[in-house]
Amino acid sequence: MSFDVLAPHYRWMEVVLAGEKLQRCRTTFLDRIPIAGNVLILGEGNGRFLVECRRKMPKARIVCVDASARMLGLAQRRLGDNGGPTEFVRADALAWALPKVNFDLIVTHFFLDCFRPEQLERLIAKIAGAAAPGATWLLADFQAARTGLARVRSKVILWMMYRFFRVVTRLPARELTSPDAFLERHGFKLAERRMAEWGLIHSDWWQHSLSAAT
Repeated sequence: MSFDVLAPHYRWMEVVLAGEKLQRCRTTFLDRIPIAGNVLILGEGNGRFLVECRRKMPKARIVCVDASARMLGLAQRRLGDNGGPTEFVRADALAWALPKVNFDLIVTHFFLDCFRPEQLERLIAKIAGAAAPGATWLLADFQAARTGLARVRSKVILWMMYRFFRVVTRLPARELTSPDAFLERHGFKLAERRMAEWGLIHSDWWQHSLSAAT
């Protein structure tokens, strides 16, 4: 899977197809969560959330991971001289060996939907193993709406999205898998969820139990 081909076009594609809706979903809870010391951002893409996170947490140590060298380059340029202690890592998240750091903020925006169920379970278990007790996990992603015309609409959009990204980026997943059960299994509880775009997009704030063992 690689987003290198899409990297130069991703920003205008997002604006044309969704305006600022995806960015609003990424930042929904950013002003409300606790300030973190160690932040892990997976699948960040071109850095729009990273910039806002750095503004909110200027002293945090941020590790930003993406499989696309071009996306990482865009994120670095967008962050510019406001980088603070930020490490950019080009890696496949499934194969990457996490540093021996307890992260108190984990971010996976529009990323977990890329993986097949067995990959998703393995990835979440791996990330949760690096979570500090009480850690926050922010994620924004797509979903199928629950009922009526909204559900039909979302199903059609998701089908088209997966067809496109599988061809262009060699996306592993053929369909959307909810991460909820895997997050719960590894000690996280949903603190709050907000919906947007007729239920097609959701923003989540998950919180790790202080006593959970991962």
